Amino acid sequence: MKRVSLFAFDFILLGATLILLLVGILFVYSSGMSFTGMQLSNEYVKQLIWAGSGLLLMTGVILIDFHRLRRLSIYFYGFMVVLLLVTPFIGREVHGARSWIGVGEFGIQPSEFAKISTILFLASYLTGIGKGIRELPRFLLGLAIVVLPIGLILLQPDMGTALVYIPIFLFVAFISGAKLRHLVFLTAAGLLTIILAVLPLYEQWIVGREATLLSMFTDFQMARYYLAALLVIALLSAWGFWGFKRRYFYWILYVSSLLLLANAGALLVVRFLRDYQIMRFIVFLNPRIDPQGAGWNLIQSVTAVGSGGFMGKGFLQGTQSHYQFLPQQSTDFIFSILAEEWGFLGGLLVFALFLIILLRGIRILYIARDEYAMRVGAGIVAMFFFHVIVNVGMAMGIMPITGIPLFFLSYGGSSLWTGLICIGLMLNFYFRRYGS
Repeated sequence: MKRVSLFAFDFILLGATLILLLVGILFVYSSGMSFTGMQLSNEYVKQLIWAGSGLLLMTGVILIDFHRLRRLSIYFYGFMVVLLLVTPFIGREVHGARSWIGVGEFGIQPSEFAKISTILFLASYLTGIGKGIRELPRFLLGLAIVVLPIGLILLQPDMGTALVYIPIFLFVAFISGAKLRHLVFLTAAGLLTIILAVLPLYEQWIVGREATLLSMFTDFQMARYYLAALLVIALLSAWGFWGFKRRYFYWILYVSSLLLLANAGALLVVRFLRDYQIMRFIVFLNPRIDPQGAGWNLIQSVTAVGSGGFMGKGFLQGTQSHYQFLPQQSTDFIFSILAEEWGFLGGLLVFALFLIILLRGIRILYIARDEYAMRVGAGIVAMFFFHVIVNVGMAMGIMPITGIPLFFLSYGGSSLWTGLICIGLMLNFYFRRYGS
């Protein structure tokens, strides 16, 4: 066994993370500046404190033998499930979601830390069953590990954070050798659920007419009949496949189950989403529907990004942020401020740094000799990728507004600590790639 040394440390991954931390602190500072040059917020001071304490957490994670984390993963997962369970009852409501636990200004967002515990426990389960992931019952049990926190987070309700868990499961399951048709089924069901839920709203709000045939996807009185028909078809095809071993019965079961799950999911989405969450989808399709209300954030964000041009207006010279046109500008729309003040080049720098993190993460997956480390790393890479794509896409107007923060840049202790703990795990795997 080779001995590890300081030279085995991934300084490239660490360097990219530290630069992003510095950029984040700079623009949290900028977001609190008024057009007169007065500092309206001390958020940058808190961000500095969270960054310093987060780096200590990251260091602690690096020093821990990750095999011990695997043994403790079920306890981490159980503890976070309990926290998620009580959050809707004792949590503090922020931006329409009761997702914070704390006293006064001090608190945490359990759904952020639950991402880590879910990744750790899911990786432990999938490592334990090995090739058993190709069996449908074991695949579904792995899915249940992710569905439980998703359901509890949706009760808060925080749809944006809940969505992050889906790519985590898909990528970890893919790395673990799950059957492609199982993963395609889940992906197709999720996309079709969103489409069926949004189409009637699109017809009503964008086209400007009352929903006709499309309304059956969100009207329970109409939906119960075709859902019952789909259920009967699925049951008959299942009986035909297991009774007669005919392949075409399997594909009838596959398609009918997909349609049944997607239609039922669309009904639940429309039933439990709040009005402001529905409007996020509507203004994504056309922000001019409600330019002074739900569409305001998106319009101002796109304006800020576009006005930055190639080189930007200069640090602390942005207008959209300093005139306070951007709500949640230090959190959800931090990239908009950066793009306005540093322009295309600043955005390119951020993309390059996140690309380094993702590529180093993928390399760690490739060289990891421990299957558990490989699966945990896959979950972390999927989480980082989804956060970057959705947050930056949201700022540029090519993704719906979901409230997902941009790791290391957005203001907030929970997301910052979560990101740094995950970087600590990746550095841990790289440091011990030849054995602990």
